[in-house]
Amino acid sequence: MFTGLIAELGTIKAMKQGAKSYRLTIAADRTPRGLKLGESVAVNGACLTVVEPGEGEFTVDVMPETVRTTTIGSLKNGDRVNLEKTLRLEDGLDGHIVSGHVEGVGRIIRKEREDIAQLVTVKIPRDLTRYIIKRGSIAVDGISLTVTDVTEDDFTVSLIPHTAKETTLGFKSTGDVVNVETDVLGKYVEKMLSSPGGRAAAGLSRKTLWENGFI
Repeated sequence: MFTGLIAELGTIKAMKQGAKSYRLTIAADRTPRGLKLGESVAVNGACLTVVEPGEGEFTVDVMPETVRTTTIGSLKNGDRVNLEKTLRLEDGLDGHIVSGHVEGVGRIIRKEREDIAQLVTVKIPRDLTRYIIKRGSIAVDGISLTVTDVTEDDFTVSLIPHTAKETTLGFKSTGDVVNVETDVLGKYVEKMLSSPGGRAAAGLSRKTLWENGFI
């Protein structure tokens, strides 16, 4: 479990490609400290398992399913990536709950400036937009962001200067691809509402959710 608050930018040091998988070695200053074999790290929002801890670097395996559903396969040596270690119980819950299970790949279709902010619009598969609401949370390349606008096939987020400076979205350009994970809470609500048995057991209805401010 993650929060979407990026700890630092790492650098792809080596990529070893298998038949349908990858092994990545990532160099970084802070993230490798204290990492243990089997721990999870979010790399551009994808939850990956550490197979070789090291000093100033760590190595992760990327299985075929992750290659198919994320931007991992488009990375190359020297690329910068967002890094976040897992949430500890003693940590504050800033950002929002991020699982690291990327749902799809989006493409940046527009970047523009609004005073101090950068507005970034991302085109995504239409089946994901039903989980996105204006002023709701979304993870883009693992970054917890607030949605400022959403249409049938894209959404817009606004970056403060700090986020633009410390994450990949600051230097990515129109046409670049990004990993997208929508808010997990919406998916659970949809599942419960789509199941008559689950809806009855939980006492949920669209009217109940509306009256309590959830939709």
